[in-house]
Amino acid sequence: MDIVIRNMRESDLDDVMEIEKDAFTTPWTREAFLMEITKNQLAKYIVAEIDETIVGYGGIWLIIDEGHITNIAVKSNYRGLGVGNALVEGLIFLCTKLDINGMTLEVRVSNTVAKNLYKKYGFVESGIRPKYYQDDNEDALIMWKKL
Repeated sequence: MDIVIRNMRESDLDDVMEIEKDAFTTPWTREAFLMEITKNQLAKYIVAEIDETIVGYGGIWLIIDEGHITNIAVKSNYRGLGVGNALVEGLIFLCTKLDINGMTLEVRVSNTVAKNLYKKYGFVESGIRPKYYQDDNEDALIMWKKL
């Protein structure tokens, strides 16, 4: 199964919103994604496709020499097939190409699958943001990767 990673386009937003609503208890709005891909010059977003179907997406803010992963999500029936790996690799490749020195992200302390994915790519735990998630006040684990 070939996973194609490419830049997100405005025409992808219907598919992205389906994944967003399925993956997160407090999903971003369509308008938020539209602003990210059309107005935010610090933001880069990618999608993962299998057989021309969007099955995941990821985003990052590039601030000076750091990349801050904003979100990564995979369509529920495509999880466990390497899509998350391909998205993380795509974001790392983008940062490397742009001479970014490090990457960071926040992840729910309870999200073991995501934490293990990031650890696989060299992200290390570096702190906690208490009550970071507004929907349930769960803490966020801060992770960093040097490039």
